[in-house]
Amino acid sequence: MKRMLLEQSSEEFYTSHSGLALAGACINRYSDLGRYVGRAAKGSDHITEIDILRSYLGLLCLGKSDYQAIAAMREDDYFKQALGIGRVPSVERLRQRLDEAGTELIPVVNRSSRTMLKRLKAPITGYRSGLVPLDVDVFSQDNSNTKKEGVSRTYKNYDGYAPMAAYLGMEGWCLEGELRPGSQHSQKGFVNFIKRVISGAKDLTKQPLRVRADAGNDALETLVALEDAEQTHYIVKWNPRESDVIAWRDRVFAEGPVKTPREGKRVGALIVEERKKVEEITYTFKRIVRVTERTIDKKGQFLLAPEITLEGWWTDLTTAAEDVIELYRQHATSEQFHSEFKTDLDLERLPNGKFATNALVMALGAFAYNILRFIGQTGQIAPFGPVRHSAKRRRLRTVIQELMYLAGRLLTTSRRLKLRFSRHCPAFAAFSAVYSGLMTAN
Repeated sequence: MKRMLLEQSSEEFYTSHSGLALAGACINRYSDLGRYVGRAAKGSDHITEIDILRSYLGLLCLGKSDYQAIAAMREDDYFKQALGIGRVPSVERLRQRLDEAGTELIPVVNRSSRTMLKRLKAPITGYRSGLVPLDVDVFSQDNSNTKKEGVSRTYKNYDGYAPMAAYLGMEGWCLEGELRPGSQHSQKGFVNFIKRVISGAKDLTKQPLRVRADAGNDALETLVALEDAEQTHYIVKWNPRESDVIAWRDRVFAEGPVKTPREGKRVGALIVEERKKVEEITYTFKRIVRVTERTIDKKGQFLLAPEITLEGWWTDLTTAAEDVIELYRQHATSEQFHSEFKTDLDLERLPNGKFATNALVMALGAFAYNILRFIGQTGQIAPFGPVRHSAKRRRLRTVIQELMYLAGRLLTTSRRLKLRFSRHCPAFAAFSAVYSGLMTAN
């Protein structure tokens, strides 16, 4: 192997993150963030509020959530040009200004993110039935061994936060990521949350929605809110709590159809309707109850006592019980979206000690998540995308690695900026197609 000579150019400018041009186009051309966030500078040394948000969104789109990462971007001309930033803040200034903003900007960021998706005409895919899934779920963030405000014991049995997120469509567009203390029960504040995200979802699609939520949200107020929502169907996991398992087994096996998938295993399902009166209005709720009894395990071992599993789902769908159960099973896909938040966007351990600032960081994280999701759906699913196995969507980490961290040379010719890629760049066709679409549309 020949020894290479190393040298650094005194004039030429290279960048390792060309994909910020795509993120900047999404933020500045398609969202109305700059319309509602302060642009005017109050003094010669003042950095506008919109530049603070653009700077941090740029970091998140590169998979960096720590404030220290902004230090490497202060002298990066491309970072400023791609995101439309007037002045890049220092580490201390970025932390201070996000602290000052607190939770006041969260509604603005959430609304701007939805506006961006609407103007981008982001594809929102539903099922063959025409219903678009809206998955709502809580996930945990491990912030152990810290003294951050709001950190407490989560359901995963470690200290951290337990944010609630809502994802729309098969693509998993994030409508909102609400930060919550780790010990907060998922039902607390859920009704207000679900009303907000349903309203936001209807602004993006005219198709009817199908809300899916787990047993933590099994409450009468939840079912009433979902029944009252227009063009909205639901599947909510039933929490048996202290139900009499034996009584349910006898009833289901006596009244409902029973199947025997194998020797020693019986599965029965029953649809039960319940009427409940709430504020002078009578509601009829339908519950699918499934009981599984095993007297022989899957290895052929006889059990001393029958093993009985009781499950249930509240729903207003008229499809067969097996179909409803299968539709709820697909709710587990939202766990993949949670994982992308925590690992791909580096938002497992939040960067600040103040709860309000971390709540804003989560809102900005949802914004960056949607940007990367759109870039992935447009540039990596299409035929001109880099060679990969077929998929309905690409993980955010894949988008960051293949399109955001794309090396290029920044040139200035005739007062115009030019981004030049190498002759063997495998992602050039995808990058060019996405950028051309972003800059010519709208």
